[in-house]
Formats: sequence, C-alpha cells, structure tokens
Amino acid sequence: MSEGDLAQQLQRLIRPGDTLWWGQATAEPLTLTRAVTAHRHALARGGRLGVFVGMAASDTLAPEQADVLDFFGYAAGGAHRKLADAGVLDIVPSHYSHLPGLVRAGVLPADVLLLQVSKPDEQGRYSLGQVQEYLPAVRERARVVIGEVNPCVPWTHGGLHLTAGDFALLVDAEHAPLDQPPSRIGPAEQAIARHIAGLIEDGATLQLGVGNLPEAVLAALHHHRDLGLHSGAVGDGIARLAEAGVLTNARKSIDTGVGIGGILMGGECLRRWAHRNPQIELRPTDYTHNPDVLAASHKLAAINAAVEVDLTGQINAEVAAGCYVGAVGGAVDFLRGAARSRGGLPIVALPATAKGASRIVANLSGPVSTPRSDAGLIVTEHGVADLRGQPLSRRVRRLIDIAAPEHREALERQAHELLRRCGAAFFTPSPPGRGQG
Repeated sequence: MSEGDLAQQLQRLIRPGDTLWWGQATAEPLTLTRAVTAHRHALARGGRLGVFVGMAASDTLAPEQADVLDFFGYAAGGAHRKLADAGVLDIVPSHYSHLPGLVRAGVLPADVLLLQVSKPDEQGRYSLGQVQEYLPAVRERARVVIGEVNPCVPWTHGGLHLTAGDFALLVDAEHAPLDQPPSRIGPAEQAIARHIAGLIEDGATLQLGVGNLPEAVLAALHHHRDLGLHSGAVGDGIARLAEAGVLTNARKSIDTGVGIGGILMGGECLRRWAHRNPQIELRPTDYTHNPDVLAASHKLAAINAAVEVDLTGQINAEVAAGCYVGAVGGAVDFLRGAARSRGGLPIVALPATAKGASRIVANLSGPVSTPRSDAGLIVTEHGVADLRGQPLSRRVRRLIDIAAPEHREALERQAHELLRRCGAAFFTPSPPGRGQG
C-alpha cells in the first residue's frame, strides 16, 4: 500500500478527538505510527488526537508533534524522555497492574488500537507477536483495530489471537521490528549481579525489570539449574538461559514447564527463540501482575531497579535528574508478590552512585514510588541490605554499609536527624571502613 493510500485509509478510520494506543518499545507498529505522525494534521482535521505512550525503542514521537497530538502515558521511558523534558507528556502515576482496569472502566480513553502482528498460523490466527500487556483490554474498548503484519515478528503462544475479521484494516510492514538497545554492563552492574546470583536458589522463578541490570543478572545465572520465568519484560538473556538449559520452568509451582512474560524486549535472537515455542507464553497484564498468581509462584525472585533509596528503605523510581519520568510501573506489584511467595526474594538493585552522587540518600529527591513497608532486599555493588522485619535504626545501618564508601561519612551525619524525625531511638555509627560485600 502506498503512503498516500495508507493516509487515506487512516483518515477513513480515525476521527478527530480519538485516543490512539499501540504496543510499547519493540512492539511498536512502525509503519502505522510513522504514518499517523506524518499525517497527524489531516487525521485530526482541525481537532486533536490523544496518544498513550509507554517506553520507546524508536524516535517516532517528537515534542513538535504536540501541535496536534496530546501525549499521555505511564512513563517517559527511552526516547520518550524528550517529551517529558519538553513538558508535553502528561504522566499517569499508576501502578502498571491498574492500567487494564482503568481502560475497561473508560477512565483511560481508548478509541483506536494499532497493532504489530505476526503472519497468521495454519488456522488463520494472527499473534500479537512480541506483546500482550494491556493491549487486550484496549482491544475490548477500541472502536477500531488496525494491524500491521510483519513477517519477522514471532508467532507467540498465550493471550489474545485475532483473525482477519477482527481488523478494520491490515497492512504489510515496511520496517523491520525494533530491537531493544544493547545493554551497557560495567563493573558495578557485574558486581551487583554476582550478589543477586548468590541469593537465588536453583528452581527459583525470575521476574526482572528492564535495563542494564536485568541482563547482567541473567548472565550471572548460567551455573544455576531449573530456573523459571514469570515476568512483565523478557530480554535476550532469557533466551540465552533457555538455550543453555538453565531456564527449564520445571520446578515452577504454577504454569509448570512454561515461562510467562508480557513483552519481548530484545533482538533477533529472542524473536527466533520465541517463535512458535510452546515453552514461552505472553499473557496480559491481568495475569503477569496478578497478586494471587505471584503469591502462588514459589521462590519468586523479583528483581527491579530504582533511581534512589533513602536510609529507611523508601524508593524513588519516578524522578531522575530533576525530571518527572513516571514509571511507577510494576515494581510494587512484584515486590509484594515476592514477599508473599514461599521462599520469595523482593529485590531492588541499583549502583551506589550516579555521576558521583550517592543513590543511597537521607532524603529522596522525588516521590515515594515504593513505601518502606514494601522494601525487601536492597543491593548495590557494595553488598546486600536485607531490610525485611528490621527496625529503622538497623535499616539505616545496613543501607549505609552498602553505600559508596566515599559517601558513608556524610550519610552517618544525616542519619541522626533522619531517625530523630522518624522517632527511632537508637543508632550506632559504624567503625570506619565497615561495609557489606
């Protein structure tokens, strides 16, 4: 289909005032999204269009498009950071698990759904390819579903499958699927990964966030046995663990023998491994983040990142370098699930410093994304602070001990005032040079 023909078809289906949704990150249907942004004025016809955004793996959206498009979403991830920096992205500070319910209730409007799909199977079923997440809920509400068929997208098991009659329009993809940018794993990430690998037992079920640290952790787990997967994001490291015989899902207490994910966020090797592979299923957010499912997953190791952690265990994941980027995400869902899981590990991992500044702090620079009551194990390259069941004074001591050595003295001084405000009675300074790890 020519660009002009596609633009005309989109004008036929999209109305002024509509709100558009599509898969985030690697699940973005590039042919459709680029047509929407290129022809946004014709599509809006003097009005405006809403666009819900998640994480980005492309440069499709730009601040200047806010002349017609109203951007809102749960996070300013990846290239969408520039939308937040320009003040044109309205963040929805919601737990990720709440998004499907908010869509179904009509609180978050959803009129048009743009999907990247695989080629159909022998039964004529199109797979959503690299994603399920909140898109099945959007499909229930959307007036129009438009599909982009990409032959390089894997046909995946689990979740929603569609037939040709479910689409108002099907077009052929003109672009290869997006790859998640390769991870940058340095000495700090490797040290953190070693600490976490030492905590995880054979037969554990893994949940991982996104970014450099999850891939470092996965690379450190190749000597483990019979690991399982129940996660929102699935990266390249998962495919490598499975191909090495480490990820078998054999000891999972729920979905035994099958890995569960919400979105594939990797490259060609991940897509190749997932294609028609019954050992990996993509499921909607209602399942991947379901608290009862998580609690039933024995030895659930939930591994998530943070921007900073204060000395009592409060966690900020929403403000980075003074910019509100949202991304409350699924951390609280998974940390609570792991805490309820038999033998579970609620882990938050982060390098001890960023650009020379400590990320273990006396006072957060942003909101409390995860309350101190949900903090479990905090891991930096300097060690592990197990905060479970610990009083404030002991939390402070343990967190200072895993801060960067050059910042510990200042944190010691700030700790006394912090504990006074919190009403904690006892705090004993650590001997010089003490630390865990």
